[in-house]
Amino acid sequence: MTLTPLDWTVIVVSILVAFLPALLFTRRGGSSTKEFFTSGQAAPWWLVGVSMVATTFSTDTPNLVTDLVRTKGVANNWAWWSFLLTGMMTVFFYARLWRRSKVLTDLEFYEIRYSGKAASFVRGFRAIYLGLFFNCMIMASVNLAAAKIANVLFGWPMWETLLACAVINVLFAATSGLWGVLVVDFIQFGIAMTGSFAAAYYALQQPQVGGLAGLISKVDPATLALVPDFGDWGMTLSVLIIPLTVQWWSVWYPGAEPGGGSYIAQRMLASKSENDALAGTLLFNFAHYALRPWPWIIVALCSILVYPQVSDIATTFPHVDPALLGNDMAYPAMLRFLPAGLLGLMVAGLLAAYVSTIVTHLNWGGSYLVHDFYRRFVRPDAEEKHYVMVGRLTAALLMVAAAGITFILDTAQDSFNLLMSVGAGTGLLYLLRWFWWRVTAWSEVAAMATSFLVAVGFFIAGKMGVSVPSHISLIIGVAITSVVWIAVSFLGPQNDRATLESFYRLVRPAGPGWAGVRQATGLPASNDSLPMSFAAWILGCLFVYAALFGAGSFLYGRTSQALMWAGVFAVSTIGLMQILPRIWRSGDAS
Repeated sequence: MTLTPLDWTVIVVSILVAFLPALLFTRRGGSSTKEFFTSGQAAPWWLVGVSMVATTFSTDTPNLVTDLVRTKGVANNWAWWSFLLTGMMTVFFYARLWRRSKVLTDLEFYEIRYSGKAASFVRGFRAIYLGLFFNCMIMASVNLAAAKIANVLFGWPMWETLLACAVINVLFAATSGLWGVLVVDFIQFGIAMTGSFAAAYYALQQPQVGGLAGLISKVDPATLALVPDFGDWGMTLSVLIIPLTVQWWSVWYPGAEPGGGSYIAQRMLASKSENDALAGTLLFNFAHYALRPWPWIIVALCSILVYPQVSDIATTFPHVDPALLGNDMAYPAMLRFLPAGLLGLMVAGLLAAYVSTIVTHLNWGGSYLVHDFYRRFVRPDAEEKHYVMVGRLTAALLMVAAAGITFILDTAQDSFNLLMSVGAGTGLLYLLRWFWWRVTAWSEVAAMATSFLVAVGFFIAGKMGVSVPSHISLIIGVAITSVVWIAVSFLGPQNDRATLESFYRLVRPAGPGWAGVRQATGLPASNDSLPMSFAAWILGCLFVYAALFGAGSFLYGRTSQALMWAGVFAVSTIGLMQILPRIWRSGDAS
């Protein structure tokens, strides 16, 4: 593709508009680790929510959605749509609890919730495990998508793309801190979404597609289906049933953690109040699941008609590196239809999405490695500016590590599947540790170790020719891991009473799981209402799914379905408007 002077002008202006305001926060972000990693815990709900959704909107996301649609149809997106259930649970059960904890990072949670050396060990281990391994794997997936897009657009080899991206991201992440990240997220989300809608519009205009009506008439109905064909039991089980019944609560995956965690927890902790944390996370879930998917899905469906086979992409773009070819390459390949100016805007949007995600991961990973490992275990008595300096250096090292891992990945889905398999079975623990006093640091050690060993076992079995379907390995991994950590919770070393009492006083979790602690200490019950939270959770899920499927039904021209979903959306919206003020008041009273 050839970018015109107008395209380059749009790209440069977009970069300046996004980055210059953020650089104004450089001095504030460098004043302390609290400012650098959590924006002084003063961010409003709308900025928190947009930042969350901008962070999860990366260059690999439209590529991943395109890969899912082209391989098994639109219904294949249930692999991530199912995580709305845990996302809404975070909104109504955990967002306020995180904000009450007053920790700087979610790993600091371990030493206020658990007692003994095991608590310190888990905090330090997960700082390395998540801040380095998981974090670099995610960044590598994002880098891979950026490399594929740059290879299509400019013909750049991977190393050239990674070098340019590393310079941009490290310079920004090392100077601005979280305040700068939040501001960039807000501006760049608007740029990225504008580009996504433009890409969908011009994809529909292609002669092979023939507009929205042509798309719906030409694409296989099975590919368009929002749920898989129940006649294909294997497909239905792996794509719909397992994600909705097991995967959403049992798997730890960054950005969709049961109970919240990683950069989602970082944003909740950065909120200026409990209610800002709740409202911001609600905004994130709506935008993430209902607002963003359809422009990507439309482009993916159009790509099936324009490039029926991956070989068609290679024919159209003979300069593309064969090692990068795959179904996920169809998304950047469709961008060639954008006119001058809009192509520049789309490139700026993809760059915005990329930078937004990478700088978040550099800041988040740095918070773990600096605050939860270096400061806690290596150099606990240094000045604040020393830790900020170490955080800036850490950002550069993380980017180098992620760039190295990029060369061993083939597709975004490879990373997605790997991270889900390693975290399988740990999710239930992360849900219950807030509401059940018996969960201990040793429970977490047992869950992490068992989940990892089971994942490695299935990986080795696959290499030896004994392939186990992913949904079967997930169920086995969840069952084994859950049995082990629950047994350890009952039979292993217990938390001391003082730690449990201190945690309950600080966070005030509701429910029967802390009844023993309340009775032994005489502490009052929480003002939070679990039944009210459950009702809000159900309404919230209906609210977002109705918007998602209502929009899809409208695009498909299925008027009766669209009207039905519109009714569900209206009822759930009214219900949320009635129940949210009561939840906010109960939180204030508690």
